[in-house]
Amino acid sequence: MIRWWISALQLTELFVSSIVHLLYGFYIFSSAVAGDLSQVLNEYFFKPNVNVIEVKQEPPYVPTAKPTIDANTLPPIVLVHGIFGFGKGKLGGLSYFAGAEKKDERVLVPDLGSLTSIYDRARELFYYLKGGKVDYGEEHSKACGHSQFGRVYEQGHYPEWDADHPIHFVGHSAGAQVVRVLQQMLADKAFKGYENTSENWVLSITSLSGAFNGTTRTYLDGMQPEDGRTMKPICLLQLCRIGVIIYDWLDIVWLKDYYNFGFDHFSMSWKKMGIRGLLDCLMGNTGPFASGDWILPDLTIQGDEDWWDNDGALNTISMTHPRLPIEHPSCYVVNDSDCQPLQPGIWYYKIVEADHIFFIVNRERAGVQFDLIYDAIFERCRKHVFRKNLPTLPDQSHH
Repeated sequence: MIRWWISALQLTELFVSSIVHLLYGFYIFSSAVAGDLSQVLNEYFFKPNVNVIEVKQEPPYVPTAKPTIDANTLPPIVLVHGIFGFGKGKLGGLSYFAGAEKKDERVLVPDLGSLTSIYDRARELFYYLKGGKVDYGEEHSKACGHSQFGRVYEQGHYPEWDADHPIHFVGHSAGAQVVRVLQQMLADKAFKGYENTSENWVLSITSLSGAFNGTTRTYLDGMQPEDGRTMKPICLLQLCRIGVIIYDWLDIVWLKDYYNFGFDHFSMSWKKMGIRGLLDCLMGNTGPFASGDWILPDLTIQGDEDWWDNDGALNTISMTHPRLPIEHPSCYVVNDSDCQPLQPGIWYYKIVEADHIFFIVNRERAGVQFDLIYDAIFERCRKHVFRKNLPTLPDQSHH
């Protein structure tokens, strides 16, 4: 009898959780569609109908000022989204970072796979910046059962990127871990045809609720704690898995242009795998969920009571600084003046009372704290335009 009650409670919890996540997803999607429709209608019905009269006048006197820095000479600040996230150009005019990218003149917001593995996303980020065809690596691609090559960036968003032209990175959630892996790949010279890469290509890393050491939330959603790779037979992640497979299999072009989970290199379209391939994916025989080459296995951990404090999605202990495989130097910041100047190789962190999505998507929720957080991040990046001291290898420490 007790077993029946436990099963009933688990199914009820799964049902409620599924409804909540579906409603939130629908809210985000419908908000994007509504925003786009509103913009189109405004442009159609309220076209400006005025005659412009040019009046020639002498320019006002402007006193000589100090020369300003050309924005094109500044290193870009790259905002990297987390799980289920999206970059510029997806979901219409909706911004994952709630418009924070408008706070600086040179900010890039790449669109990476929202559910692809940390490894795959790091590879995609490299080619987004340098340009060219995404190369996931021959060995990795064979092991995970997908194509070695992905989308093509005809023009990189920062093709001059190198040790002399490094970049600031700001990662939210799993995005912070993507940047760490990318820096390690640069240090390992892991990109074919780019033998001069090094860890010095990264000027700084800023993390917003970064998933440095995983999260216990993965187990609540359905990952098996025994191996951290497989899923429980009945869980929220199984429903997500089925939905993603069907979404990719249907391959509705306009819909995937609007939002894409990032599994195109697995060739799950009906055009390529047919009905039989769909059944194989749903049965767990092929695809990213069968090989484990997706985001959730990368976020699992094995922990104790030190992991209890959290923001609803990530554990606080995982956000402050990397602890695995070795713990990196860190400094808890109470007052900014206490840690000036910032030293390379140290993770400086603050703890702000907020949930996991407080500083993304919906700007109004965070209110004035939104401006305080992002203004401080961008101001700090701009203070460190040029590297004065060479950082140590990513294996030893990060800054």
